[in-house]
Amino acid sequence: MTVVAAITAAFGLPSRHGPDSSAAPSRPPRADPVQTGQGGDGSRRTGSGTWSSGIRRGIRIVSRPGPWKRGRILAAVALLLGLFMLLHARIPNGIGNLGSLVETVLPWFGLFVPVLLAGALWRRSACAVVALLLPVLAWLHLFGGLLTDKSHPGGDLTVAGHNVSADNPDPVGTARDLVASGADVLALEEITAQAKPLYEKELATAYPYHAVRGTVGLWSKLPLSDTEPVDIEMDYGPLGDTKPADVKMAYNRALRTTVATDEGPLAVYVAHLGSARVNLRAGFWTDTRDRGARALGKAIAAEPNRRVVLLGDLNGTTDDRAFADITSRLRSAQDAAGNGFGFSWPAKFPVVRIDQILVRGVKAEASWSLPATGSDHLPVAAAISWG
Repeated sequence: MTVVAAITAAFGLPSRHGPDSSAAPSRPPRADPVQTGQGGDGSRRTGSGTWSSGIRRGIRIVSRPGPWKRGRILAAVALLLGLFMLLHARIPNGIGNLGSLVETVLPWFGLFVPVLLAGALWRRSACAVVALLLPVLAWLHLFGGLLTDKSHPGGDLTVAGHNVSADNPDPVGTARDLVASGADVLALEEITAQAKPLYEKELATAYPYHAVRGTVGLWSKLPLSDTEPVDIEMDYGPLGDTKPADVKMAYNRALRTTVATDEGPLAVYVAHLGSARVNLRAGFWTDTRDRGARALGKAIAAEPNRRVVLLGDLNGTTDDRAFADITSRLRSAQDAAGNGFGFSWPAKFPVVRIDQILVRGVKAEASWSLPATGSDHLPVAAAISWG
């Protein structure tokens, strides 16, 4: 016997080289009762082994993460997303106007749903898929009505509004595009002193009546009267109070006028509220805009005319709580009779609707965005009827 064979025999290990040639021939192995299916103690040992093996296999199956145990973090994120959308009005504005910022881009939170769904399918997580029902239902509750076309044919008057942009390289072309829209009443915002005569010249034939106050104006096919500026408190505080009226008027950003229609007077407001800015230090800065929104809301609240239309660049969406004083008195034409979200800014890839048409005492029959001009905003239009 070799040394390797001796060691193998000592530890009961099978020989790698087969039986030693010097060893006596081994007897044929006796048939095991277990293998031959015969009874006896071997059969009982096999039954016990099979039973314990089955128990171990069952434990492994139960302890293995199943579809209802996998993806719990995804499920928690989905539930938080749904609650975030449902309870957006409770998000405080104290830190950088966080609540207003969320409400400005609220529809876009729906994009997280397909991302979470892909993760849930990849993890094969049933609980995450079920949890996604909450954000889906929340989004549909908030914005599902905008997915359908609510417009109706007809309308007694077509109104349009456009922030023509102070940096517009082609005011003449913009004016001609707006004439082609066929609007009866046309509001412009951000009119510069240099561009004003160009707009007046190009719009004169189609719109014989117009009024301009500061950087906003209204052109109309119907007579206008009682035009006056609306103080939206762009110059606020002691410093603003010291400025002469003609200086303030140069950058006045809101007006109110009366349009004479066959059905009676229609009060029309044109407004360009202060800008909103997002930066790391101040967060969502909207102080000037919010102050203007409150002032405009007070003016509309005091408006004696039953029929009112507001056209303007409000620098915010109607979901933003900052416009509560306005939206509590006027209804968005896009919400009432639009097709889709009607995003208007930026013109090259619109992601928010900050250019608004809001009405009271008249019925919005349709609302839409017009083709792009030389401005960074899209024009918006609405057909209204006397109801």
